[in-house]
Amino acid sequence: MLMNAMSKFLLLLLPQLLLAQSTNANWPHYGGSYQFWRHSALTQVNRTNVAQLTPVWAFQTGMNEGGLQSTPIVIDGVMYLSSSGNRVFAIDAATGREIWHYFYQNPKEIGVIYSPWNRGVAVDQGRVFMGTLDNHMVALDAKSGRELWNVEVEPLAKCGCNITGAPLVVKDKVIAGVTGGDSAHRGYLNAFHVKTGRLAWRFETIPGPGEPGHETWSGDSWKFGGGATWMTGSYDPELNQVYWAVGNPAADFYGDSRQGKNLYTDSIVALDADTGKLKWHHQQIPHDVWDWDTAYEAVLVDLPVKGRLRKLLINVNKGGYTFVVDRTNGEFITAWPVARNINWVKGIDESGTLIGRNEPKVGVPTTICPSIGGGRSWNHAAYSPKTKWFYTTAIEWCQTVTVQSEEPKEGQNFFGGVFSLKTTPDGKPGGHLDAYDPVTGQKKWTYESKYPLLASVLATAGDLIFTGDPEGHFFALDAETGKKLWSFPTGSGHRGSSISYSVNGRQYIATPSGWGSAVAGLMGQLWPEAEQFRNGSTLFVFALPETKK
Repeated sequence: MLMNAMSKFLLLLLPQLLLAQSTNANWPHYGGSYQFWRHSALTQVNRTNVAQLTPVWAFQTGMNEGGLQSTPIVIDGVMYLSSSGNRVFAIDAATGREIWHYFYQNPKEIGVIYSPWNRGVAVDQGRVFMGTLDNHMVALDAKSGRELWNVEVEPLAKCGCNITGAPLVVKDKVIAGVTGGDSAHRGYLNAFHVKTGRLAWRFETIPGPGEPGHETWSGDSWKFGGGATWMTGSYDPELNQVYWAVGNPAADFYGDSRQGKNLYTDSIVALDADTGKLKWHHQQIPHDVWDWDTAYEAVLVDLPVKGRLRKLLINVNKGGYTFVVDRTNGEFITAWPVARNINWVKGIDESGTLIGRNEPKVGVPTTICPSIGGGRSWNHAAYSPKTKWFYTTAIEWCQTVTVQSEEPKEGQNFFGGVFSLKTTPDGKPGGHLDAYDPVTGQKKWTYESKYPLLASVLATAGDLIFTGDPEGHFFALDAETGKKLWSFPTGSGHRGSSISYSVNGRQYIATPSGWGSAVAGLMGQLWPEAEQFRNGSTLFVFALPETKK
């Protein structure tokens, strides 16, 4: 009886506990909070007045190549924005006035897959942290932009990789992932001391000889096994655990030379924040031969499962499925699809095992859905503690894959096959944004889009959902119905992450506008007009008209 009473009390308290994880005046972390909800508790802008939203300032970064894919950080009225080419700006968040800028000097040759974009910075303890295209980590003084330290993670010529994702600061350490899932490289996650840049710990995503999991790689395939950590993780202060999603094994499509489950690729790993030691892992796709990165955000929520409050982790992977696990131990809870066109697997059973794998054979063209662009791209979902719904985009498109044998060359491309996009079986490729119950996967509503939606989702306590499309429209939907309430043409497609914050009591909505990225470059194969979508790199900031005094 006592346990039942306690459970009921916790369930009653749950809304208050969850609301504490939403952002307020600041947007202090890449995902909003450590739990990666991308939810703002601000209500000044809401569904009754969002139609009055108007642009109040805009900021151009001066470099259009690669678009603008970042997430602004706002702390105490100052915005920190990164852009392609490793440019960083400190901006007055109320007026758009530049306070300082920092332009990192990159070498002319950058990795095996040229990717000029940067997806964000971390700001903490008076410092701004950014990973670079030549695989360095830098720390800047938050007040002046002066470089405080600069460390090389690994030689660019060796790994063919770089750091495009935003770092994560946890206590006295700044943690950063690395690209390289499509090259002959062994992935890792690094933590550096905030004050000095000295390496604190490294977690190798591909276990070496004598380490648990090494037996899941045949021969020497572990040496170039991929396992990139190219997006940004989450953190649970109560458990002192960092959660990071690990990408695909290499070669992407050719798996004959790497027999086994290939740990810890396509896995969520939970690490001790102080030491980097592995606490648990959950592998979503053993022996991936489709390039289904488990590299996206890990959303941390506490919700009841079969009447019992559980600490959950929600992750949407590139294969078009959402996986839900217990974040205390990695126990599989459930999995449900976000994409409609999935044929690489027939389903996922109650234990998390893949049923009916459709593996392409060497030299035989095979139709696989979704395409290499994913059933969802890396752009982030949002969770609202008000509706208790999970909001995520999805993409409907397929591809023809021809697998080929390939030998690794350190730091070089290592796909093990070729691919070309093709339409869906019903001939209706496109995208959609959906609201779901995060545990059951029950769909609440759908917003259809002609093109893939490749911008992150923002949820607010004003009953609003914000995102943008490839044509340049930034828009708001009703969080409970999915009805479009407002739209604004920014002139360039959306690939970054909008945020909400307030300064002096006025709420702002900010969105990066700037079309680009590798996935955006694929769209012309299905939508020829996408080749004409305009590039850009401008941050637009909106607010309600100020009332006259």
